[in-house]
Amino acid sequence: MSATRLELLLKRDRAVVLAAIVAIVALAWAYVAWLAANMGAAPSGTDMPGMDMPGMDMGGTLAPALRGWSVGDFAFMFAMWAIMMIGMMLPSVAPMLLVYAGVGRQAGSQGKPFAATAWFAAGYLLAWVAFSMIATSAQWMLESVLLLTPMTGLGTRIGGVVLIAAGIYQCTPLKDVCLSTCQSPMQFIMRHGGFRSDPRSAINLGVEHGTYCIGCCWALMAILFVVGIMNLLWVAAIAAFILLEKIIVPGRLLSRAAGAVLIGAGVWMLL
Repeated sequence: MSATRLELLLKRDRAVVLAAIVAIVALAWAYVAWLAANMGAAPSGTDMPGMDMPGMDMGGTLAPALRGWSVGDFAFMFAMWAIMMIGMMLPSVAPMLLVYAGVGRQAGSQGKPFAATAWFAAGYLLAWVAFSMIATSAQWMLESVLLLTPMTGLGTRIGGVVLIAAGIYQCTPLKDVCLSTCQSPMQFIMRHGGFRSDPRSAINLGVEHGTYCIGCCWALMAILFVVGIMNLLWVAAIAAFILLEKIIVPGRLLSRAAGAVLIGAGVWMLL
């Protein structure tokens, strides 16, 4: 295959991967925005998990009452977390997917093809789905003991503790390792045996790198428990910060700056 033809194919592959990422992210964000605009009703016609029909509070005014989750409620919230994770995380892993697609095309032209990019991306999806299950379970437990309300998040004291914990994590060596791995996709692949030729191995590689991505941002996701899980402004702000943190070279400085801000905000809430 000529160099010119290979270059054209690589450009086409990049365009296809980017178009797929943009389409998926757009659909995910559209769904999350729809949920935020319709917080009062789930698709089944029931109230939002954790909320009940308005009742009279002690002052005689209308106020929502908390209720327990059903199996359907848990499934609904799990789907919400999973879709929200896709919308927030996919832009930040786009460079990795583009690298995989480009190297895959070159390997194929040399008669050494490996698993398609979609299999590698599926590994990320599995990691995000696993995190979504953990987040949904945490939300369910916190609402069950009346520490979390669906609309406003955690109370002031617990919220302050969560922000301080998230800020401290931003400055830990574990955060540095996860961030460094996310910023150097090719080094990660080489350290883990290179590209894989079969789908199962490609999925496992995606899961491994996706786990590092979660290690990089899980504390930032915890902020949503403080400010409100469906607060779209904060969802967008956290997604933008996660992307910047991974693409800016001095990402550690950005992480530590954010950590200091979170610690300060947590102390302010406690005081």
